[in-house]
Amino acid sequence: MSRTLDLAARLSHTLDQWVERCCVILLAVLVVTVWTGILARYVLPWNLTFTEEMARYLMIWVALLAISMGICRRQHVGMLVLFDRLPALLQRVLALSFDLIGIAFFAVMFFYSLTYVERGFSQSTMIFGVPKGYPYLILPIASGVACLQLALSALKDMKRTSPQPALERT
Repeated sequence: MSRTLDLAARLSHTLDQWVERCCVILLAVLVVTVWTGILARYVLPWNLTFTEEMARYLMIWVALLAISMGICRRQHVGMLVLFDRLPALLQRVLALSFDLIGIAFFAVMFFYSLTYVERGFSQSTMIFGVPKGYPYLILPIASGVACLQLALSALKDMKRTSPQPALERT
């Protein structure tokens, strides 16, 4: 059982590193895109209308991918004032319950987002003219990764002797 929990921790960490790298790259492209749009609008005589649409989609991609990073590091929003005062066994049960609820939520989101992506391929973006299914692909990707990270984090928590507050987790 210990080998399985160690494997889950390593897999979670590796997945988190890849998602973090993707977020950094997307965020860098977002910053360059926004600055290019600002320069094109106020400084240079360019007519670059694509920057606004591209920045919008990049921001959504970064925000949705970052959810799994917060899950892996246990830095998502939570109210620990009451949680910390509960007995350790009840803390573990509640933590596992919240993880299972999160897994169910992201699984439903994954399932319904597939239909949303499919419908998006029959529509085009305003400026780029590409099917909206491509930008919408982040919905099943992010919800699938979040679901996986929740499952792996729940396994990692099983290894701990007592649940730790979110700010102290690594």
